[in-house]
Amino acid sequence: MEANRLLPLLLTFVVLISTVMANVRHEEEQTKVTNEGSVQIVYMDRASGEDDPEATHVKTLAAVLGSEEEARKAILYSYKHTVNGFSAKLTPEQVDSLSKQPGVLQIVPSETYQLHKRPGLSAT
Repeated sequence: MEANRLLPLLLTFVVLISTVMANVRHEEEQTKVTNEGSVQIVYMDRASGEDDPEATHVKTLAAVLGSEEEARKAILYSYKHTVNGFSAKLTPEQVDSLSKQPGVLQIVPSETYQLHKRPGLSAT
């Protein structure tokens, strides 16, 4: 009789622990930094009279990487409509140097979130 009461509690505990451990593993994978760097989102101030935000993104990153050509290669995406900024794969040293550039407001690591789905449901 006592075992029948403990079984649901034990199963709930096992599910809770496995979910927490999966989230921890996912966060560890997200924060791994290779020698090549990790993807960062760079938020920039929108300068008045700025006609081409993408050109400003390239010039700002070129100040850190050494050339506009290298900056163009490094930029993964330029955000120009709702926010002003870009994403690029950067090393921690590059993030530090870039954060000191004029117009750079904030640099944050890019994160990918996985949607949870209930077992037995199709993703259609």
